[in-house]
Amino acid sequence: MASALEDPALERYFKGHKAAITSVDFSPNGKQLATASWDTFLMLWNCKPQARAFRYVGHKDVVTSVQFSPLGNLLASASRDRTVRLWIPDKRGKSSEFKAHTAPVRSVDFSANGQFLATASEDKSIKVWNMYRQRFLYSLYRHTHWVRCAKFSPDGRLIVSCSEDKTIKIWDTTNKQCVNNFSDSAGFANFVDFNPNGTCIASAGSDHTVKVWDIRVNKLLQHYQVHSGGVNCVSFHPSSNYLITASSDGTLKILDLLEGRLIYTLQGHTGPVFTVSFSKGGELFSSGGADAQVLLWRTNFDDLNCKDMMKRNLKRLHFDASPHLVDIYPRTPHPHEGKIETVEINPKLEVIDLQTSSPPVVDVLSFDSTITVSILEQRLTLTEDKLKDCLENQQRLFNVIQQKS
Repeated sequence: MASALEDPALERYFKGHKAAITSVDFSPNGKQLATASWDTFLMLWNCKPQARAFRYVGHKDVVTSVQFSPLGNLLASASRDRTVRLWIPDKRGKSSEFKAHTAPVRSVDFSANGQFLATASEDKSIKVWNMYRQRFLYSLYRHTHWVRCAKFSPDGRLIVSCSEDKTIKIWDTTNKQCVNNFSDSAGFANFVDFNPNGTCIASAGSDHTVKVWDIRVNKLLQHYQVHSGGVNCVSFHPSSNYLITASSDGTLKILDLLEGRLIYTLQGHTGPVFTVSFSKGGELFSSGGADAQVLLWRTNFDDLNCKDMMKRNLKRLHFDASPHLVDIYPRTPHPHEGKIETVEINPKLEVIDLQTSSPPVVDVLSFDSTITVSILEQRLTLTEDKLKDCLENQQRLFNVIQQKS
């Protein structure tokens, strides 16, 4: 772990994709990194040097989003081929395919307990799936244009979504209703997510801005104009004190949310940066972009136990209380006292002997145990009981295939 006096540092490059990187996500234990790309493949990288990488073959078009389940035993992916896939992240690469969206799927997100999956699509809907039975549950319709992203709150009670209709909506998962709505006339949000304690959301704007909202009182808390291009992705540090942003201007920015200012500008990519994500413990972050490279960075932030942090943040959820900065962003020892100017880091200029990882890549062809849910809501011809029986039979078949292979 870097000391608090050091700046974030680029540790490794991962090379293997043939086209732009669209999404990155760390496994819960931080030992693996999953990436999605325009080349239609998922890749699974081992953070240990010289280890093999796995390339998962199954999607027929651009893979737009990838995420590990909370236990790390599943990998969900979304694609422009209108499907969602669940993969077993090992060298055999078995997968299940979900078909319910009628247009490209833009994002996937597991609930914190791993029981549900939310998917967002250009068919203007958000869909929620039951992971235990691997079946479709319900859709959320209120957006009037493509939905670019949907994320669960830490406690699973809410979903936040953003759309090209220039709105951000908050949904109650219990009554399936939209309970909050944020509008922006200047642009639309490319990406949106909850902070770890669930009281705020951050949005990545096509109008080059980053905004942090309090969802209890519909109040804009912070508004950053630090990029010269559209912001494509944001990621909260587990402490909630920092936010990292990825932009089409080719840079990553790290924002100090306690002080409300930019503290780092990171230059390492050639061309637009499309995705960035902190590891679950916050000691690492990864980024990917149009240059088809995956960069692995080490932070200089507080070393946190992720499970302890999540437990503490979940206890802080109290929607009736009035918001306060200390409540929204729990105060921890601050390592940037006295730093007035923004620090710019360009590792390609400053690091001569940077380790470049082009590990041997193993292609994994998906063993397709397809679960096809050809619905949608009003068009269902099967009764709920028949559909339930059908899905359970297919799950049993899937289990038999697993045992035989």
